[in-house]
Amino acid sequence: MFLRAKSRTKGGKTHRYWSIVENRRVAGGGVVQRQVLYLGELNDNQRAGWIRTVETLWGEKPKAKQLALFPDDREELPVMDCETVRVQLDKIELRRPREWGACWLGLYVWNMLELDTFWKQRLPSSRKGTSWLNLLKALSCYRLIDPGSEFRFHREWFLRSAMGDLLGEDYSLAQKDKPYRCLDLLLEHRDELFGFLKEQWGKLFGAKYDVLLYDLTSTYFESDPPAGSDSKKRFGYSRDKRSDCVQVVVALVLTTEGFPVAYEVYPGNTRDTATLEEFLDRIEKQYGKSRRTWLMDRGIPTEKTLEKMRSRGIDYLVGTPKGHLTRVEKPLLEQPWIQARESVRVKILQQESEFYVYVESHDRVAKERSMRRRRLKRLGASLHELRNRKKITRDDLLMHIGALKKEAGRDFGLVRISLPNPQESVNEHTFHFELDRERLRRALRREGRYLLRSNMQAASPETVWESYLLLTRVEQAFKDLKGALSIRPIWHQLEKRIEAHIFVSFLAYCLHTTLRNLARGRASGLTSDAILKKLSGIQMIDIHLPITEGRHIVMSRYTQPEKDVSLLLAQLGLSLPDQPPPKVYASGQTRL
Repeated sequence: MFLRAKSRTKGGKTHRYWSIVENRRVAGGGVVQRQVLYLGELNDNQRAGWIRTVETLWGEKPKAKQLALFPDDREELPVMDCETVRVQLDKIELRRPREWGACWLGLYVWNMLELDTFWKQRLPSSRKGTSWLNLLKALSCYRLIDPGSEFRFHREWFLRSAMGDLLGEDYSLAQKDKPYRCLDLLLEHRDELFGFLKEQWGKLFGAKYDVLLYDLTSTYFESDPPAGSDSKKRFGYSRDKRSDCVQVVVALVLTTEGFPVAYEVYPGNTRDTATLEEFLDRIEKQYGKSRRTWLMDRGIPTEKTLEKMRSRGIDYLVGTPKGHLTRVEKPLLEQPWIQARESVRVKILQQESEFYVYVESHDRVAKERSMRRRRLKRLGASLHELRNRKKITRDDLLMHIGALKKEAGRDFGLVRISLPNPQESVNEHTFHFELDRERLRRALRREGRYLLRSNMQAASPETVWESYLLLTRVEQAFKDLKGALSIRPIWHQLEKRIEAHIFVSFLAYCLHTTLRNLARGRASGLTSDAILKKLSGIQMIDIHLPITEGRHIVMSRYTQPEKDVSLLLAQLGLSLPDQPPPKVYASGQTRL
């Protein structure tokens, strides 16, 4: 290690900023540098103090050889065909604990999907020997296990994980610029990857593509708004409740088992209705014109789009806005209820080319009624408190009512409020309110009820309702992408790297959903996150054995799994690999 200074001129004055930098010798005899500690500006005494405490590490490239080990208290050693050395047992050290189990599992799932077959020809090594394929594996597993920025991958995670041991790579793979350069190589292969994954999931899990789930979400940036008109970073409707940040919109298509089929990135101000037709054409081009059923939430298709889908022979099942219920409510009243489940009943209304399914869930009635009761109770208490205040101006009253309206949501419309005129004081005569009982009765009649619309052929209303529930899979996919895989926020500035960041998150989600479906068949009830968390308890540790001539043997060993982890591995049908062979290093030498 040594001190390194960087100079910067500000206001005509030169400043020197110091860091402690570590040299790491890597394969091929090269050396890469890693910033260990940033010190800022130092005076001469401070710099001299740091120089006295920094130790420089020396060493040569290790050579493999066969050794016979004996404790150092043995006076006579037997004659052996190989070199015999004494181990100083009282100086054995355990160093560099790092996460091994979750990294191994991530690479196991990668190999299960045979992704090396796809990427090997598309990501050849660089002229300097950098394996872009291994770096992509590391970045994908990083996003799966402990997601963060590419700089954190370089600065912390690669060293705290056993990814280098598992890939046979050293720290040169995690040089500061390489993760970003790897991102620049990925996007051109995106659509080909969609087709490859379709074949793999069909082979491994028998995945079917006759029913597709479609939805959109948004993810925001921690960066300044774009200057150019061609950027996809835009202000728009934020599903993350971050309207203060620019964002992009991500559209995702899944199978009913949760396998991702395709995705697309749109500008942050894209309307949901503007994306569906493009995806219909893309999926038809990629997977053929076989008859499929598209499941979508309300607000995505327009009447014009649905008409085109019917003319092209494409089935759909879509939620219907509540305002549409008014148009068909009267003919629906004449239809009989059909019991779909113990707590769910449905009605069906057939029209010329499509039909409506009216669903009533008793559990949902109880939930919505309880939520409405709580909101109305809070609203009434707050309005009473405002009216009883002794000193409050009309302007202050309007500001408080605006906040209450936002908190109460749609239930605010169930209360009739009479406000004082501009010059009147606020009192019980000028400011009063009451519950709109007629509107409340209409709301109560629709509690726990929603309307579905479809043109599916030969489908019973019970089947339609159960199919619509599958949309929770795509909602869960967005939760996984934003939660466990941390697709948000995005820190990149370059357009190509913004989309490459989302592409790596997509790859990580492919590993995530493959692991989930593997567990579904062998260890049902366990989630991907729970499995990764369990295996993350398996650590790798370097055992340093000092031997003769100042050398030392390094034995990298992963810890034996606990009983619960062994049970999980057995249930999943997984076996841990053999322990790696030991290595001999010269005195003072360290190596990843």
